[in-house]
Amino acid sequence: MKKTILTTFALLTISTGILLYYVREAGSVILFSIFLLLFIMAIYDSLQRKHSLLRSFPLVARLRWVFEEEREKIRQYFIENDLNGTPLSREQRSLVYQRSKKQTETIPFGTQHNLYNDGYEFVKHSLFPKDHHNVTGDRIVYGSDKCSQKLETSILGISAMSFGSLSKNAILALNQGAKMGNFTHNTGEGGVSPYHLQGGDLVFQVGTGYFGAGKTDDEGKRVFDAGIFKENALKPEVKMIEIKLSQGAKPGHGGILPAKKNTKEIAEIRVVEEGTDVLSPPSHSAFSNFEEMVAFIQEVRDLSGGKPVGIKLCVGNNEEIEEMIKTFSTLNNYPDYIAVDGGEGGTGAAPLEFTNYMGTPLIEGLLFIHKILENNNLRKQIKIIASGKAMNAFDVIRLLALGADAVGMARSFMLSLGCIQARECNMDTCPVGVATQDEDLNEALVVAKKNIRVKNYHNETIKAIKEVAGAMGIDNLGNLNPTHIFRRMEDDSIVNLEKVYERQLV
Repeated sequence: MKKTILTTFALLTISTGILLYYVREAGSVILFSIFLLLFIMAIYDSLQRKHSLLRSFPLVARLRWVFEEEREKIRQYFIENDLNGTPLSREQRSLVYQRSKKQTETIPFGTQHNLYNDGYEFVKHSLFPKDHHNVTGDRIVYGSDKCSQKLETSILGISAMSFGSLSKNAILALNQGAKMGNFTHNTGEGGVSPYHLQGGDLVFQVGTGYFGAGKTDDEGKRVFDAGIFKENALKPEVKMIEIKLSQGAKPGHGGILPAKKNTKEIAEIRVVEEGTDVLSPPSHSAFSNFEEMVAFIQEVRDLSGGKPVGIKLCVGNNEEIEEMIKTFSTLNNYPDYIAVDGGEGGTGAAPLEFTNYMGTPLIEGLLFIHKILENNNLRKQIKIIASGKAMNAFDVIRLLALGADAVGMARSFMLSLGCIQARECNMDTCPVGVATQDEDLNEALVVAKKNIRVKNYHNETIKAIKEVAGAMGIDNLGNLNPTHIFRRMEDDSIVNLEKVYERQLV
């Protein structure tokens, strides 16, 4: 095969040379140059010793890399049906696009879902539905009795995605959209950048790397610094503080910002060296047990002027979580909310083992946190935010019914910016300028257009939530509970989620 390919190129080159000799035109020169280049590449491929496939099939084997590079897009555009795409199906993605652009989102000719499959979930409608314009409960007040600056906001918010992971234009559009729609925008653990300060209500996340809240000490360890934290926490745009213990994409691992995305500007904001991998440690240096954690929560609350302080975690060891909540109760001091991240992962790039096999999935984690807070008489003081692949109104209603007070969304808001699920977030090659620091790609994202789509997606989803709740006969979202959601079981019986999760709820 290799000899055949080389012989073919040799003959083509000789033939082109003869043609060039007799017909000295510009087109012949270009044709000869192309074939000569391909011939040289084929010779190189056959002699190089790094890739076996190229040695056996020079030049032709390069097509494998082309198709491999574009496989995600090829699969989405030519192979997937509307329901089988992962991690988000075409149906899910299309709904976000439609709501962001305020386009028609109705589906013709019936559902494509098999309503008789095991695990199919649904809600039941009422013969006396409520007018969705009168459905309440889409706003929430954060702040326990330990908090002096409570915040009223939407039950839907933008989950943590930092500047660095996302481009500056993406951050600008998200924050401006949050301002227009009157909902929260979580900074992620990368600190507060100028692009966050567009007037949207910020949740300033403090991760284990203390970016925007600390520095590197003489031993090279990232440590909390009260002065640096206070400078950011007291900004009027910052409405809440979130202490990140772990995240669903890589619980127990710590954050990762690849060197190619660590620009000079990002390095200055995070106070790290430019062009290096930025790895936040797995755990906090400011505290090492739950008593110290409570003290840190109070310190952060005081430094921020009494703003609501929450913790974010993916549920891991149940005994540890129980001990933590019990400590909150014993010391009579606690965070104002707990953000529960699902082990199904999110926008952050992570090692395969952590993404696929580490951490409790959202539903089980949410139920557990809700139950433990109830058992310790803290449920009325501590709000719960649930985060994990919520895209549409049913997703949100199910989470609210299972104990969440609010829902955080990340990937869906990325889609509202124009994300095409290329899954190149960690490569700095995002083709639509959402998750890249490449200036040319970043410019493709037009802030003045995308901020409106962010707002639209939020507002249209809230409207859809109210419509579904109203159809169920519910006039307040706070009245949702597990008995409102139904699931088909293996034996074809249909039971509500209170029966499905009765062990976790007791």
